[in-house]
Amino acid sequence: MEIVDKKNMLVPKLRFKEFDGEWKKSNLGSFANVSKLAGYEFTKHIVYQDEGKIIALRALNIKNNSLDLKDVKYIDNSELSMLSRSKLYIDDLMFTYIGTIGEVAIINDNDRFYLAPNVARIRLSKEKVVAKFICQYFNVSKFKNIEIKKHIATSSQPSLTMENVRKFELNIPSLPEQQKIASFLSAVDEKIQQLSRKKELLEQYKKGVMQQLFSGKLRFKDDNGKDFPDWEEKMLGEIGYTFNGLTGKTKENFGDGKRYIQYMQIFANSKIDISKCGLVQIAKNENQQRVQYGDVFFTTSSETPNEIGTCSVLLDEIGELYLNSFCFGYRPNSLKQLFPQFAQYLFRNEIFRRKIIKLAQGSTRYNMSKVELMKLKVILPSLQEQQKIANFLSGIDSKIESVAKQITQVQNFKKGLLQQMFV
Repeated sequence: MEIVDKKNMLVPKLRFKEFDGEWKKSNLGSFANVSKLAGYEFTKHIVYQDEGKIIALRALNIKNNSLDLKDVKYIDNSELSMLSRSKLYIDDLMFTYIGTIGEVAIINDNDRFYLAPNVARIRLSKEKVVAKFICQYFNVSKFKNIEIKKHIATSSQPSLTMENVRKFELNIPSLPEQQKIASFLSAVDEKIQQLSRKKELLEQYKKGVMQQLFSGKLRFKDDNGKDFPDWEEKMLGEIGYTFNGLTGKTKENFGDGKRYIQYMQIFANSKIDISKCGLVQIAKNENQQRVQYGDVFFTTSSETPNEIGTCSVLLDEIGELYLNSFCFGYRPNSLKQLFPQFAQYLFRNEIFRRKIIKLAQGSTRYNMSKVELMKLKVILPSLQEQQKIANFLSGIDSKIESVAKQITQVQNFKKGLLQQMFV
Protein backbone atom coordinates (compact mmCIF):
# COMPACT_ATOMS: atom_id res chain seq x y z
CA MET A 1 0.00 0.00 0.00
CA GLU A 2 1.02 3.60 -0.46
CA ILE A 3 -0.04 6.93 1.01
CA VAL A 4 -1.77 9.19 -1.50
CA ASP A 5 -2.01 12.95 -1.01
CA LYS A 6 -4.19 14.52 -3.69
CA LYS A 7 -6.36 17.30 -2.33
CA ASN A 8 -9.91 17.74 -3.61
CA MET A 9 -9.77 14.47 -5.56
CA LEU A 10 -11.92 11.38 -5.03
CA VAL A 11 -9.00 9.17 -4.06
CA PRO A 12 -8.37 7.42 -0.73
CA LYS A 13 -5.46 8.38 1.49
CA LEU A 14 -4.29 4.75 1.78
CA ARG A 15 -4.33 2.76 -1.46
CA PHE A 16 -2.93 -0.41 -3.02
CA LYS A 17 -0.09 0.68 -5.32
CA GLU A 18 -1.45 -1.01 -8.45
CA PHE A 19 -4.47 1.30 -8.55
CA ASP A 20 -4.77 4.95 -9.53
CA GLY A 21 -7.38 7.34 -10.88
CA GLU A 22 -10.39 8.86 -9.12
CA TRP A 23 -13.31 7.01 -7.63
CA LYS A 24 -16.77 7.75 -9.02
CA LYS A 25 -19.65 9.18 -7.03
CA SER A 26 -22.88 7.13 -7.36
CA ASN A 27 -26.24 6.76 -5.66
CA LEU A 28 -26.94 3.36 -4.11
CA GLY A 29 -30.07 3.02 -6.25
CA SER A 30 -27.99 3.13 -9.45
CA PHE A 31 -26.47 -0.28 -8.73
CA ALA A 32 -28.81 -1.86 -6.16
CA ASN A 33 -32.39 -2.96 -5.68
CA VAL A 34 -33.57 -1.87 -2.22
CA SER A 35 -36.72 -3.41 -0.76
CA LYS A 36 -38.45 -4.34 2.46
CA LEU A 37 -41.14 -6.79 3.49
CA ALA A 38 -44.52 -5.70 4.81
CA GLY A 39 -45.22 -7.05 8.27
CA TYR A 40 -48.51 -8.63 7.27
CA GLU A 41 -46.71 -10.91 4.81
CA PHE A 42 -45.23 -12.75 7.78
CA THR A 43 -48.06 -12.56 10.27
CA LYS A 44 -50.56 -13.83 7.69
CA HIS A 45 -48.67 -16.97 6.72
CA ILE A 46 -45.97 -17.81 9.22
CA VAL A 47 -46.00 -19.63 12.52
CA TYR A 48 -42.57 -19.49 14.15
CA GLN A 49 -41.23 -22.81 15.38
CA ASP A 50 -38.74 -23.42 18.16
CA GLU A 51 -36.39 -25.39 15.94
CA GLY A 52 -35.68 -25.86 12.29
CA LYS A 53 -33.28 -24.88 9.53
CA ILE A 54 -35.03 -21.96 7.83
CA ILE A 55 -34.37 -18.69 9.66
CA ALA A 56 -36.29 -15.41 9.54
CA LEU A 57 -33.62 -12.72 9.89
CA ARG A 58 -34.64 -9.82 12.11
CA ALA A 59 -32.94 -6.55 13.01
CA LEU A 60 -31.48 -8.01 16.23
CA ASN A 61 -29.66 -10.63 14.14
CA ILE A 62 -27.53 -7.94 12.49
CA LYS A 63 -24.65 -6.80 14.70
CA ASN A 64 -21.09 -5.61 14.20
CA ASN A 65 -21.04 -6.03 10.42
CA SER A 66 -22.12 -9.68 10.62
CA LEU A 67 -25.01 -12.02 11.34
CA ASP A 68 -25.62 -12.84 15.00
CA LEU A 69 -27.60 -16.09 15.16
CA LYS A 70 -27.76 -16.53 18.93
CA ASP A 71 -31.43 -15.56 19.06
CA VAL A 72 -33.27 -16.64 15.92
CA LYS A 73 -36.80 -17.43 14.80
CA TYR A 74 -37.49 -20.35 12.51
CA ILE A 75 -40.09 -20.59 9.76
CA ASP A 76 -42.58 -23.39 9.20
CA ASN A 77 -41.21 -25.11 6.08
CA SER A 78 -44.70 -25.68 4.71
CA GLU A 79 -45.20 -21.92 4.34
CA LEU A 80 -42.06 -21.08 2.36
CA SER A 81 -43.90 -20.97 -0.96
CA MET A 82 -45.92 -18.05 0.41
CA LEU A 83 -42.72 -16.12 1.09
CA SER A 84 -40.71 -16.47 -2.10
CA ARG A 85 -40.38 -12.68 -2.28
CA SER A 86 -38.50 -12.64 1.01
CA LYS A 87 -35.93 -15.33 0.23
CA LEU A 88 -32.33 -14.18 0.65
CA TYR A 89 -29.41 -15.16 -1.56
CA ILE A 90 -25.63 -15.02 -1.28
CA ASP A 91 -24.30 -11.43 -1.32
CA ASP A 92 -27.63 -9.84 -0.39
CA LEU A 93 -27.09 -7.13 2.21
CA MET A 94 -29.33 -6.81 5.25
CA PHE A 95 -29.73 -3.24 6.51
CA THR A 96 -31.62 -1.93 9.55
CA TYR A 97 -33.69 1.12 8.67
CA ILE A 98 -35.87 1.69 11.75
CA GLY A 99 -35.01 2.10 15.44
CA THR A 100 -31.33 1.17 15.51
CA ILE A 101 -30.36 2.37 12.04
CA GLY A 102 -27.33 1.49 9.96
CA GLU A 103 -26.45 -2.05 11.05
CA VAL A 104 -25.46 -4.13 8.02
CA ALA A 105 -24.59 -7.76 7.28
CA ILE A 106 -23.97 -9.86 4.20
CA ILE A 107 -25.68 -13.18 3.41
CA ASN A 108 -23.34 -16.11 2.79
CA ASP A 109 -25.83 -18.99 2.38
CA ASN A 110 -28.50 -19.50 -0.30
CA ASP A 111 -30.85 -21.85 1.50
CA ARG A 112 -31.20 -20.81 5.15
CA PHE A 113 -32.41 -17.22 5.35
CA TYR A 114 -35.57 -15.27 4.71
CA LEU A 115 -36.26 -11.59 5.22
CA ALA A 116 -38.33 -10.57 8.25
CA PRO A 117 -40.11 -7.20 8.61
CA ASN A 118 -38.18 -4.06 9.74
CA VAL A 119 -35.04 -5.02 7.80
CA ALA A 120 -34.22 -3.82 4.29
CA ARG A 121 -32.71 -6.06 1.64
CA ILE A 122 -30.12 -4.53 -0.69
CA ARG A 123 -29.54 -6.69 -3.76
CA LEU A 124 -26.53 -5.46 -5.72
CA SER A 125 -25.60 -5.54 -9.39
CA LYS A 126 -22.58 -7.86 -9.59
CA GLU A 127 -21.52 -6.19 -12.86
CA LYS A 128 -21.05 -2.86 -11.06
CA VAL A 129 -20.05 -3.52 -7.45
CA VAL A 130 -18.58 -6.11 -5.09
CA ALA A 131 -21.04 -6.88 -2.29
CA LYS A 132 -18.39 -7.26 0.40
CA PHE A 133 -16.93 -3.87 -0.55
CA ILE A 134 -20.33 -2.17 -0.18
CA CYS A 135 -20.88 -3.97 3.14
CA GLN A 136 -17.60 -2.54 4.43
CA TYR A 137 -18.46 0.91 3.02
CA PHE A 138 -21.58 1.03 5.21
CA ASN A 139 -19.32 0.88 8.27
CA VAL A 140 -17.09 3.81 7.37
CA SER A 141 -17.78 6.35 10.13
CA LYS A 142 -18.10 9.28 7.71
CA PHE A 143 -20.73 7.41 5.70
CA LYS A 144 -22.49 6.04 8.79
CA ASN A 145 -22.54 9.28 10.77
CA ILE A 146 -23.11 11.81 7.99
CA GLU A 147 -24.53 10.28 4.81
CA ILE A 148 -26.98 7.89 6.48
CA LYS A 149 -28.02 10.34 9.19
CA LYS A 150 -28.91 13.13 6.78
CA HIS A 151 -31.66 10.95 5.29
CA ILE A 152 -33.23 9.81 8.58
CA ALA A 153 -36.80 10.98 9.16
CA THR A 154 -37.24 12.69 12.52
CA SER A 155 -40.21 11.30 14.41
CA SER A 156 -40.96 9.41 17.62
CA GLN A 157 -38.96 6.52 16.15
CA PRO A 158 -36.12 7.31 13.72
CA SER A 159 -36.49 5.57 10.35
CA LEU A 160 -35.50 5.59 6.70
CA THR A 161 -37.72 5.17 3.66
CA MET A 162 -36.51 2.84 0.91
CA GLU A 163 -36.46 5.85 -1.40
CA ASN A 164 -33.99 7.62 0.88
CA VAL A 165 -31.84 4.51 1.19
CA ARG A 166 -31.57 4.48 -2.61
CA LYS A 167 -30.33 8.09 -2.44
CA PHE A 168 -27.28 7.18 -0.34
CA GLU A 169 -24.22 8.63 -2.06
CA LEU A 170 -21.11 6.42 -2.29
CA ASN A 171 -17.72 6.82 -3.92
CA ILE A 172 -16.88 3.71 -5.95
CA PRO A 173 -13.57 2.52 -7.44
CA SER A 174 -13.10 -0.09 -10.18
CA LEU A 175 -14.26 -3.66 -9.60
CA PRO A 176 -10.68 -5.00 -9.15
CA GLU A 177 -9.93 -2.35 -6.52
CA GLN A 178 -13.22 -3.05 -4.75
CA GLN A 179 -12.33 -6.76 -4.66
CA LYS A 180 -8.84 -6.07 -3.31
CA ILE A 181 -10.14 -3.82 -0.53
CA ALA A 182 -12.94 -6.24 0.35
CA SER A 183 -10.56 -9.23 0.54
CA PHE A 184 -8.10 -7.35 2.74
CA LEU A 185 -10.76 -6.14 5.18
CA SER A 186 -12.44 -9.56 5.22
CA ALA A 187 -9.14 -11.02 6.46
CA VAL A 188 -9.15 -8.44 9.28
CA ASP A 189 -12.76 -9.37 10.09
CA GLU A 190 -11.78 -13.04 10.18
CA LYS A 191 -9.09 -12.24 12.75
CA ILE A 192 -11.65 -10.40 14.91
CA GLN A 193 -14.04 -13.36 14.66
CA GLN A 194 -11.30 -15.84 15.61
CA LEU A 195 -10.37 -13.80 18.66
CA SER A 196 -14.04 -13.37 19.61
CA ARG A 197 -14.55 -17.12 19.40
CA LYS A 198 -11.45 -17.69 21.55
CA LYS A 199 -12.79 -15.30 24.17
CA GLU A 200 -16.20 -17.00 24.09
CA LEU A 201 -14.62 -20.44 24.60
CA LEU A 202 -12.55 -19.17 27.54
CA GLU A 203 -15.69 -17.70 29.12
CA GLN A 204 -17.53 -21.00 28.66
CA TYR A 205 -14.60 -22.87 30.19
CA LYS A 206 -14.54 -20.53 33.18
CA LYS A 207 -18.28 -20.95 33.69
CA GLY A 208 -17.96 -24.75 33.62
CA VAL A 209 -15.02 -24.76 36.03
CA MET A 210 -16.86 -22.49 38.46
CA GLN A 211 -19.84 -24.85 38.46
CA GLN A 212 -17.53 -27.74 39.26
CA LEU A 213 -15.65 -25.85 41.97
CA PHE A 214 -18.61 -24.38 43.85
CA SER A 215 -20.60 -27.60 43.71
CA GLY A 216 -17.65 -29.40 45.34
CA LYS A 217 -17.10 -31.73 42.36
CA LEU A 218 -13.66 -30.27 41.71
CA ARG A 219 -11.19 -29.85 44.57
CA PHE A 220 -7.59 -28.68 44.87
CA LYS A 221 -4.78 -30.35 46.80
CA ASP A 222 -2.35 -28.53 49.08
CA ASP A 223 1.29 -28.00 48.12
CA ASN A 224 2.15 -31.44 49.54
CA GLY A 225 -0.50 -33.17 47.46
CA LYS A 226 -2.82 -33.71 50.42
CA ASP A 227 -6.55 -32.99 50.66
CA PHE A 228 -7.66 -29.69 52.13
CA PRO A 229 -10.14 -29.76 55.06
CA ASP A 230 -13.84 -30.12 54.32
CA TRP A 231 -15.69 -26.95 53.41
CA GLU A 232 -17.76 -25.34 56.16
CA GLU A 233 -21.30 -24.00 55.78
CA LYS A 234 -21.81 -20.48 57.14
CA MET A 235 -24.58 -17.88 57.07
CA LEU A 236 -23.42 -14.57 55.65
CA GLY A 237 -24.58 -12.88 58.86
CA GLU A 238 -22.15 -15.07 60.83
CA ILE A 239 -19.05 -14.03 58.93
CA GLY A 240 -19.74 -10.37 58.17
CA TYR A 241 -22.11 -7.40 58.38
CA THR A 242 -23.75 -4.92 56.03
CA PHE A 243 -23.44 -1.15 55.79
CA ASN A 244 -25.14 1.56 53.73
CA GLY A 245 -23.80 3.81 51.01
CA LEU A 246 -23.94 7.60 50.86
CA THR A 247 -26.82 9.38 52.60
CA GLY A 248 -28.26 12.88 52.40
CA LYS A 249 -26.79 13.77 49.00
CA THR A 250 -28.48 15.72 46.19
CA LYS A 251 -27.44 15.96 42.54
CA GLU A 252 -25.65 19.25 43.29
CA ASN A 253 -23.19 17.34 45.50
CA PHE A 254 -21.84 15.21 42.65
CA GLY A 255 -19.22 16.00 40.02
CA ASP A 256 -16.25 16.97 42.18
CA GLY A 257 -14.74 16.06 45.53
CA LYS A 258 -13.96 12.57 46.86
CA ARG A 259 -14.16 9.35 44.87
CA TYR A 260 -17.15 7.04 45.23
CA ILE A 261 -18.12 3.70 43.68
CA GLN A 262 -20.95 4.03 41.17
CA TYR A 263 -23.77 1.57 40.55
CA MET A 264 -22.51 0.47 37.12
CA GLN A 265 -19.03 -0.30 38.49
CA ILE A 266 -20.65 -2.98 40.63
CA PHE A 267 -22.96 -4.22 37.93
CA ALA A 268 -20.28 -4.39 35.23
CA ASN A 269 -17.56 -6.49 36.86
CA SER A 270 -16.83 -8.86 39.73
CA LYS A 271 -14.08 -6.53 40.91
CA ILE A 272 -14.29 -2.75 41.17
CA ASP A 273 -12.55 -0.82 38.42
CA ILE A 274 -11.40 2.20 40.45
CA SER A 275 -10.60 4.19 37.29
CA LYS A 276 -14.35 4.62 36.76
CA CYS A 277 -15.23 6.10 40.15
CA GLY A 278 -17.41 9.20 40.35
CA LEU A 279 -16.81 12.26 42.53
CA VAL A 280 -18.89 13.50 45.45
CA GLN A 281 -18.54 16.38 47.90
CA ILE A 282 -17.87 15.22 51.46
CA ALA A 283 -17.61 17.78 54.28
CA LYS A 284 -14.78 17.43 56.82
CA ASN A 285 -16.87 16.25 59.76
CA GLU A 286 -19.55 14.51 57.70
CA ASN A 287 -20.60 11.09 58.95
CA GLN A 288 -20.36 8.88 55.85
CA GLN A 289 -19.26 5.25 55.72
CA ARG A 290 -15.93 4.74 53.98
CA VAL A 291 -15.24 1.53 52.10
CA GLN A 292 -12.04 -0.49 52.32
CA TYR A 293 -10.09 -3.31 50.71
CA GLY A 294 -12.05 -6.60 50.82
CA ASP A 295 -15.50 -4.99 51.05
CA VAL A 296 -18.21 -6.64 48.97
CA PHE A 297 -20.91 -4.54 47.29
CA PHE A 298 -24.40 -5.59 46.22
CA THR A 299 -26.96 -3.83 44.03
CA THR A 300 -30.30 -3.60 45.87
CA SER A 301 -32.68 -3.17 42.92
CA SER A 302 -32.93 -4.09 39.26
CA GLU A 303 -35.31 -4.23 36.31
CA THR A 304 -35.36 -8.05 36.28
CA PRO A 305 -35.06 -10.68 39.04
CA ASN A 306 -32.03 -12.20 37.30
CA GLU A 307 -30.02 -9.02 37.87
CA ILE A 308 -30.87 -8.49 41.53
CA GLY A 309 -28.01 -8.55 44.05
CA THR A 310 -25.21 -8.28 41.49
CA CYS A 311 -21.93 -8.26 43.39
CA SER A 312 -18.46 -6.75 43.07
CA VAL A 313 -15.45 -6.72 45.41
CA LEU A 314 -12.94 -3.95 46.14
CA LEU A 315 -9.47 -5.38 45.52
CA ASP A 316 -7.49 -2.15 45.73
CA GLU A 317 -6.19 -0.26 48.75
CA ILE A 318 -7.80 3.19 48.56
CA GLY A 319 -7.34 5.88 51.20
CA GLU A 320 -10.75 7.53 51.04
CA LEU A 321 -13.55 6.02 49.01
CA TYR A 322 -17.34 5.92 49.38
CA LEU A 323 -20.28 3.89 48.05
CA ASN A 324 -23.28 5.10 46.06
CA SER A 325 -26.67 5.16 47.80
CA PHE A 326 -28.34 2.60 45.49
CA CYS A 327 -26.17 -0.27 46.74
CA PHE A 328 -25.00 -1.58 50.09
CA GLY A 329 -21.73 -2.98 51.36
CA TYR A 330 -20.86 -6.22 53.10
CA ARG A 331 -17.71 -6.34 55.24
CA PRO A 332 -16.26 -9.72 56.29
CA ASN A 333 -15.31 -10.00 59.95
CA SER A 334 -11.95 -11.43 58.87
CA LEU A 335 -10.21 -11.56 55.48
CA LYS A 336 -8.68 -14.84 56.65
CA GLN A 337 -12.15 -16.33 56.73
CA LEU A 338 -13.32 -14.80 53.46
CA PHE A 339 -10.41 -14.10 51.12
CA PRO A 340 -11.33 -11.04 48.93
CA GLN A 341 -10.14 -12.54 45.63
CA PHE A 342 -12.18 -15.67 46.40
CA ALA A 343 -15.25 -13.59 47.31
CA GLN A 344 -15.41 -12.06 43.82
CA TYR A 345 -16.08 -15.54 42.42
CA LEU A 346 -18.09 -16.94 45.32
CA PHE A 347 -20.85 -14.33 45.00
CA ARG A 348 -21.04 -14.52 41.19
CA ASN A 349 -21.19 -18.30 40.80
CA GLU A 350 -24.49 -19.75 39.56
CA ILE A 351 -25.27 -21.67 42.74
CA PHE A 352 -25.19 -18.53 44.88
CA ARG A 353 -26.89 -16.44 42.17
CA ARG A 354 -29.89 -18.79 42.18
CA LYS A 355 -30.28 -18.21 45.92
CA ILE A 356 -30.15 -14.43 45.51
CA ILE A 357 -32.67 -14.38 42.64
CA LYS A 358 -35.21 -16.00 44.93
CA LEU A 359 -34.98 -12.91 47.18
CA ALA A 360 -36.20 -10.57 44.41
CA GLN A 361 -39.47 -8.83 45.27
CA GLY A 362 -41.55 -6.54 43.08
CA SER A 363 -43.38 -6.33 39.77
CA THR A 364 -42.05 -3.53 37.52
CA ARG A 365 -38.81 -3.11 39.49
CA TYR A 366 -37.30 -5.66 41.85
CA ASN A 367 -35.73 -5.12 45.27
CA MET A 368 -33.85 -7.29 47.73
CA SER A 369 -33.81 -7.37 51.52
CA LYS A 370 -30.43 -7.12 53.25
CA VAL A 371 -31.86 -9.01 56.21
CA GLU A 372 -32.83 -11.95 54.02
CA LEU A 373 -29.48 -11.86 52.22
CA MET A 374 -27.67 -12.26 55.55
CA LYS A 375 -29.62 -15.48 56.12
CA LEU A 376 -28.21 -17.10 52.99
CA LYS A 377 -25.63 -19.82 53.50
CA VAL A 378 -22.35 -20.28 51.70
CA ILE A 379 -19.89 -23.17 51.87
CA LEU A 380 -16.36 -21.94 52.56
CA PRO A 381 -13.10 -23.79 52.02
CA SER A 382 -10.01 -23.14 54.11
CA LEU A 383 -8.11 -19.91 53.46
CA GLN A 384 -5.39 -21.81 51.58
CA GLU A 385 -7.90 -23.51 49.27
CA GLN A 386 -9.72 -20.20 48.75
CA GLN A 387 -6.42 -18.73 47.59
CA LYS A 388 -5.81 -21.66 45.21
CA ILE A 389 -9.28 -21.30 43.69
CA ALA A 390 -8.94 -17.52 43.36
CA ASN A 391 -5.52 -17.80 41.70
CA PHE A 392 -6.78 -20.39 39.24
CA LEU A 393 -9.88 -18.40 38.24
CA SER A 394 -8.01 -15.10 38.08
CA GLY A 395 -5.58 -16.80 35.70
CA ILE A 396 -8.48 -17.57 33.36
CA ASP A 397 -9.71 -13.98 33.76
CA SER A 398 -6.28 -12.70 32.76
CA LYS A 399 -6.42 -14.74 29.57
CA ILE A 400 -9.93 -13.46 28.81
CA GLU A 401 -8.81 -9.85 29.39
CA SER A 402 -5.77 -10.37 27.17
CA VAL A 403 -7.91 -11.65 24.29
CA ALA A 404 -10.40 -8.80 24.84
CA LYS A 405 -7.53 -6.29 24.48
CA GLN A 406 -6.42 -8.00 21.27
CA ILE A 407 -9.97 -7.73 19.90
CA THR A 408 -10.05 -4.02 20.72
CA GLN A 409 -6.65 -3.49 19.08
CA VAL A 410 -7.70 -5.21 15.84
CA GLN A 411 -11.04 -3.37 15.84
CA ASN A 412 -9.22 -0.03 16.22
CA PHE A 413 -6.80 -1.05 13.48
CA LYS A 414 -9.72 -1.78 11.17
CA LYS A 415 -11.42 1.48 12.09
CA GLY A 416 -8.28 3.33 11.02
CA LEU A 417 -8.16 1.39 7.76
CA LEU A 418 -11.78 2.23 6.98
CA GLN A 419 -11.04 5.92 7.46
CA GLN A 420 -8.06 5.85 5.09
CA MET A 421 -9.03 3.27 2.46
CA PHE A 422 -12.38 4.86 1.57
CA VAL A 423 -13.18 8.29 0.19
